[in-house]
This record gives sequence, structure tokens and C-alpha cells, in this order.
Amino acid sequence: MIEKKNVFTAIVAGILIFTGFNTPLKAQQQNLLTLHEAVQIGLDNNFGVQISQNLQQQAANNHSLGNAGFLPSLDLTASRNESLEDSEFESAAGDSQTNTGARSSSTSASLNLNWTLFDGLQMFTEYDRLGRLKDVSNKELRLNLEDLVANIALAYYNIIRITEQIKVLEDNIAVSSERIEIEEAKVEVGSGSQYELLQAQSDLNADRAARLRELNNLTEAKIQLNELLSRDPATEYEVTEEIRLNRFLSREELYNRLMADNAELAIARMQKDISKLEVRRLNGERFPELSLTSGYSYSRNRNDGGFFRFNETTGFSIGITARVNIFNGFDTNRRVQNAQINQKNAELNLEASTLRLESDFLAVFRAYQNSLELVDLEQENLINAEVTLEIALERFRLGSISSLEFREAQRTLVSAENRLISAQFEAKVAETELLRLSGDVDAIYSM
Repeated sequence: MIEKKNVFTAIVAGILIFTGFNTPLKAQQQNLLTLHEAVQIGLDNNFGVQISQNLQQQAANNHSLGNAGFLPSLDLTASRNESLEDSEFESAAGDSQTNTGARSSSTSASLNLNWTLFDGLQMFTEYDRLGRLKDVSNKELRLNLEDLVANIALAYYNIIRITEQIKVLEDNIAVSSERIEIEEAKVEVGSGSQYELLQAQSDLNADRAARLRELNNLTEAKIQLNELLSRDPATEYEVTEEIRLNRFLSREELYNRLMADNAELAIARMQKDISKLEVRRLNGERFPELSLTSGYSYSRNRNDGGFFRFNETTGFSIGITARVNIFNGFDTNRRVQNAQINQKNAELNLEASTLRLESDFLAVFRAYQNSLELVDLEQENLINAEVTLEIALERFRLGSISSLEFREAQRTLVSAENRLISAQFEAKVAETELLRLSGDVDAIYSM
């Protein structure tokens, strides 16, 4: 009976296509969102990625010779003051003078250069540290991109999973409807009972309710994906109808890529390098600092009520300043010791991150292998359940099995189909996580 229904469905679909009633199908294809397109939209629009890109630009701006202290500072200052004063004075000889409303002015300008020539090599260490911070920012951006791609892929596959489960429920509703037709026919000929018919109608309503719940889950899943893509949550779209599994992932190749390319592990290594550079920079404070100072100044003063009515000076200056700290309350020692502790913590963090990632990789790879075996097993179970339901439907029509037995065959098929869908989804989740851990995010959406 199921084969006949499939043939009938194919015939109806062919008629619709050739009679021009395929416009909704075309619209659906135009509204199709592929995984590759979803990833591209997410990479372009996601707010978290944009923030990471801005932080990356800040780190790149900070990695400069000027910020590290290599370049001199050059300051230009200028001032102009005007005043109006009354003054009165008397000398020892009895001479006196009174000035009312005497004007005075002062004009000055200077150009000063300050250049640190030697600071215990701190500037070189700081430049290297800023460079490592820039590298960390680049890796953090990459890590965010990898997480985003993986999350988009999982959200996309989850929509496929729910869509497939809805199709299973719709097929089950069709079988339940056919069961009601059989029960109604039995009641008409007197071989059935009203109780069995009412039970069949209740089961059909339960199947419809299950479908409605899955439709709600589908709506929530689509909204979640739209949020990852940073677009209107109400945006409508369709997804592909298949989860394709990669059954040939190499454990050795993935592990080697994990150790070499994993962004989180690379960040931990860089943090270790940065902590070493911080210790070196603080030790540089123990050395003397040598600075070059130079400047050019101009000053002009005018005072109508003073002894000297006018004074103007110009000049050039240059000098070298040496400074060394003799004692600062052991503050340098304290900061060096704390930096060494930070260095040890960075080394421990690297070891912990390596162990954790290795453990995660081993667990996920085993889950990947088990999921593939489970998919094969559930495919066999599904074939058996389909044949069982087909036999049960024919026997139910002939009255050789009860309504309860037929309903159990229905549940067995639905359960087998859902278990297969879940196994495929779990295998894809494990596959995606393995590719993310190994840094091969392109393979996540190129399948």
C-alpha cells in the first residue's frame, strides 16, 4: 500500500510540474538558503565578528615604533600675556615716580625635543610585546570566526533535523488518516466498533499535536539562525533537505592539525611569550636611562612702567640626561617577581589547554565513530520498521490484527525514523566539532 501511495504521489507531482503548477516550488527554490550562503552572511554581518575586527585594528595600531618608545617627542608651546597696571615707587634719594595705566606684554615660544636613547632595551622588548599582542588579536579574531562558522553550521543542521522530523510526523498523520478510513469502513459494514474509531481519531489528533510542536521548534530554530546572521528574525527562508556525512575523517591528520593550527592553543603559546617579554621589560628598569634633550626658545617682554621697557631673548639648547634608580622600596623586585609568577601561570595554562583540547578531541572523535556506526544500525532498523508497518497495514485492513497492534507498528516506525535523524545529526555535530578543533573551518561548509 505504501508503494502504491508513493507511485500516486509521484504521478500527482509530475502532473503539477507539466501543467505549470510549480510556481510555489520555484519560489521555494528562490528562497533557499544554502549553508555556504549562511556562513558568508554571518561573516559579513555578525556583530561579534565586527567587534573582533575592531579590536584587531586597535592592536595593529598599537604595534608601532612610536608606541614602543623608539621615536622622540617634539613639543611646541607658545604664550602671549597682556596686562594693564598702576605703579608707584620712591627711591632712597627721595625721587618718586607714579605710572598710571602702564601696559606690559609677554610673548614666548619654544620647541622642545626629548628622545630616549637607551632605557635598558625596554623599547625593543615593548615593541616585541606589542607585536605578540597583535598576533593574539589576529588569533582571537580567527577563533571567533571559527566559533561563528561552527555555530551557524550546527544551527543550520538543526533546522534540517527538525524539518525531517516534521516530514516523519506528516507521513505518520497520513497513515493515521488511512487508519480512520479503514475503521469507518469497518463500522459501516458492521465489523468495527465506535470505540476503535474514536481511538483512531484521538491518535490522529495526537499526531497532529506533535507536528504542531515541531513546527514551533522549527520557528525557534530559524530565528536562532537569523540571530547568528545578524538579520531580521522574521526573515523567511528554506534550507537544504539533506545532512551529508563525511565518513573518512583521519584521526592522525586531524590531531596533527589540532596541535599545529588550533587558534586557542596558538593564543596560549603567545600568552606565554608575552609573559616572558614582560619579565624582560621589567628587568630593563634596573639599567640606567639616557635621554637627549634639545630645544629652541623665543621670549619677548615689554613693560611701559618698569626700569627696562623692552627685553627679548632667543636661543638654542641641547643636553644629555642620565638617570638611574638607586632604591625604590624594592618595587622593581616585586613587579619582576609577580611577572615571573604570571609567566609560570602562562606555562601552566598552555599545558592545561593542550591537555583539555587533546581530551576533547579524543572524546569527540570517539563520538564521531560511534555516531557513524549508529547511523548504519538505525538505517537497518528503519528498513525493518517500514516493512513491518506495511505488513501491519495490510493485516489491519483484513482485520487480522487489532487497532492497538497497528498503532504500535506506527510508533515503531516513527521512533526508528527519528532515531536515524538524531543519529545523523549527532554524527554531523561531532564532525563539525572535529573540524573546528583542527582549524579546518572551510571544510565545515564546503561539504
